[in-house]
Amino acid sequence: MTPARSALARRIRRALRDDRGSMSLFVLVTVVALFLVAALVYDGAGKLRALTRAEGIAHEAARAGGQAVDAGKAISGGGVTVDRNAAVAAARTYLSRAGVGGTVSVSEDGGSLEVTVTESYSAVFLGGASGTVTGHGSANLVYRG
Repeated sequence: MTPARSALARRIRRALRDDRGSMSLFVLVTVVALFLVAALVYDGAGKLRALTRAEGIAHEAARAGGQAVDAGKAISGGGVTVDRNAAVAAARTYLSRAGVGGTVSVSEDGGSLEVTVTESYSAVFLGGASGTVTGHGSANLVYRG
Protein backbone atom coordinates (compact mmCIF):
# COMPACT_ATOMS: atom_id res chain seq x y z
CA MET A 1 0.00 0.00 0.00
CA THR A 2 1.35 3.40 -0.93
CA PRO A 3 1.88 6.03 1.75
CA ALA A 4 -0.86 8.22 0.28
CA ARG A 5 -3.37 5.35 0.39
CA SER A 6 -2.48 4.37 3.95
CA ALA A 7 -2.84 8.00 5.06
CA LEU A 8 -6.27 8.12 3.39
CA ALA A 9 -7.26 4.84 5.04
CA ARG A 10 -6.16 6.19 8.46
CA ARG A 11 -8.22 9.35 7.90
CA ILE A 12 -11.30 7.33 6.94
CA ARG A 13 -10.95 5.04 9.99
CA ARG A 14 -10.52 8.05 12.28
CA ALA A 15 -13.61 9.73 10.76
CA LEU A 16 -15.67 6.58 11.25
CA ARG A 17 -14.64 6.31 14.92
CA ASP A 18 -15.21 10.00 15.52
CA ASP A 19 -18.66 10.65 16.98
CA ARG A 20 -18.70 14.42 16.58
CA GLY A 21 -22.12 15.50 15.29
CA SER A 22 -23.96 12.37 16.43
CA MET A 23 -25.37 14.22 19.43
CA SER A 24 -26.71 16.94 17.13
CA LEU A 25 -28.67 14.34 15.17
CA PHE A 26 -30.07 12.85 18.41
CA VAL A 27 -31.15 16.30 19.66
CA LEU A 28 -32.74 17.13 16.31
CA VAL A 29 -34.79 13.91 16.25
CA THR A 30 -35.80 14.34 19.90
CA VAL A 31 -36.87 17.98 19.46
CA VAL A 32 -38.93 17.13 16.35
CA ALA A 33 -40.61 14.27 18.25
CA LEU A 34 -41.38 16.56 21.20
CA PHE A 35 -42.90 19.18 18.90
CA LEU A 36 -45.06 16.48 17.29
CA VAL A 37 -46.28 15.31 20.69
CA ALA A 38 -47.00 18.91 21.73
CA ALA A 39 -48.97 19.46 18.50
CA LEU A 40 -50.99 16.29 19.13
CA VAL A 41 -51.75 17.36 22.69
CA TYR A 42 -52.73 20.90 21.68
CA ASP A 43 -54.95 19.88 18.77
CA GLY A 44 -56.46 17.00 20.75
CA ALA A 45 -57.33 19.34 23.60
CA GLY A 46 -58.88 21.76 21.10
CA LYS A 47 -61.05 19.01 19.68
CA LEU A 48 -62.13 18.00 23.19
CA ARG A 49 -63.02 21.64 23.95
CA ALA A 50 -65.15 21.78 20.78
CA LEU A 51 -66.88 18.52 21.74
CA THR A 52 -67.54 19.76 25.27
CA ARG A 53 -68.98 23.00 23.89
CA ALA A 54 -71.23 21.12 21.46
CA GLU A 55 -72.47 18.83 24.24
CA GLY A 56 -73.11 21.80 26.54
CA ILE A 57 -75.04 23.72 23.92
CA ALA A 58 -77.12 20.64 23.06
CA HIS A 59 -78.02 20.10 26.72
CA GLU A 60 -78.84 23.77 27.24
CA ALA A 61 -81.04 23.87 24.13
CA ALA A 62 -82.89 20.78 25.35
CA ARG A 63 -83.40 22.42 28.76
CA ALA A 64 -84.66 25.59 27.10
CA GLY A 65 -87.15 23.52 25.12
CA GLY A 66 -88.20 21.54 28.19
CA GLN A 67 -89.20 24.77 29.93
CA ALA A 68 -91.78 25.66 27.27
CA VAL A 69 -94.73 25.16 29.61
CA ASP A 70 -98.26 25.66 28.31
CA ALA A 71 -99.00 28.75 30.42
CA GLY A 72 -102.75 28.73 29.70
CA LYS A 73 -103.25 25.29 31.25
CA ALA A 74 -100.87 25.94 34.13
CA ILE A 75 -102.55 29.23 35.13
CA SER A 76 -106.09 27.84 34.89
CA GLY A 77 -105.13 24.87 37.07
CA GLY A 78 -105.25 22.35 34.26
CA GLY A 79 -101.82 20.97 35.14
CA VAL A 80 -98.30 21.57 33.95
CA THR A 81 -97.79 20.43 30.38
CA VAL A 82 -95.15 21.20 27.83
CA ASP A 83 -96.22 22.62 24.49
CA ARG A 84 -94.27 20.42 22.05
CA ASN A 85 -94.21 22.97 19.23
CA ALA A 86 -93.07 25.72 21.58
CA ALA A 87 -90.43 23.39 23.01
CA VAL A 88 -88.97 22.72 19.55
CA ALA A 89 -89.10 26.44 18.71
CA ALA A 90 -87.38 27.38 22.00
CA ALA A 91 -84.59 24.84 21.41
CA ARG A 92 -84.05 26.05 17.84
CA THR A 93 -83.96 29.65 19.05
CA TYR A 94 -81.32 28.72 21.61
CA LEU A 95 -79.22 27.02 18.91
CA SER A 96 -79.42 30.02 16.59
CA ARG A 97 -78.45 32.43 19.40
CA ALA A 98 -75.50 30.19 20.24
CA GLY A 99 -74.45 30.36 16.59
CA VAL A 100 -74.40 26.62 15.91
CA GLY A 101 -76.31 24.29 13.63
CA GLY A 102 -78.25 21.30 14.79
CA THR A 103 -81.45 19.34 14.78
CA VAL A 104 -84.29 19.36 17.28
CA SER A 105 -86.92 16.64 17.47
CA VAL A 106 -89.52 15.27 19.83
CA SER A 107 -89.40 11.53 20.43
CA GLU A 108 -92.12 9.34 18.94
CA ASP A 109 -93.88 8.91 22.27
CA GLY A 110 -93.65 12.67 22.90
CA GLY A 111 -91.88 12.16 26.21
CA SER A 112 -88.52 13.72 25.40
CA LEU A 113 -86.94 16.46 23.35
CA GLU A 114 -83.73 15.48 21.58
CA VAL A 115 -81.14 17.98 20.33
CA THR A 116 -78.11 17.22 18.19
CA VAL A 117 -75.47 19.90 17.63
CA THR A 118 -72.79 19.65 14.94
CA GLU A 119 -69.81 21.96 15.12
CA SER A 120 -66.62 22.05 13.07
CA TYR A 121 -63.14 22.15 14.52
CA SER A 122 -60.02 23.40 12.77
CA ALA A 123 -56.75 21.97 14.02
CA VAL A 124 -53.95 24.48 14.48
CA PHE A 125 -50.90 22.28 13.89
CA LEU A 126 -52.18 19.04 12.40
CA GLY A 127 -54.46 19.79 9.46
CA GLY A 128 -55.60 16.18 9.23
CA ALA A 129 -57.12 16.40 12.72
CA SER A 130 -59.71 18.97 11.60
CA GLY A 131 -63.29 17.85 11.31
CA THR A 132 -66.66 18.01 12.98
CA VAL A 133 -67.81 17.10 16.45
CA THR A 134 -71.36 16.19 17.42
CA GLY A 135 -73.03 16.83 20.76
CA HIS A 136 -76.28 15.29 21.94
CA GLY A 137 -78.71 16.48 24.57
CA SER A 138 -82.17 15.52 25.69
CA ALA A 139 -84.81 16.69 28.11
CA ASN A 140 -87.79 14.78 29.42
CA LEU A 141 -91.08 16.49 28.75
CA VAL A 142 -92.92 15.90 32.00
CA TYR A 143 -96.70 16.03 32.17
CA ARG A 144 -98.52 16.56 35.44
CA GLY A 145 -102.26 16.91 35.32
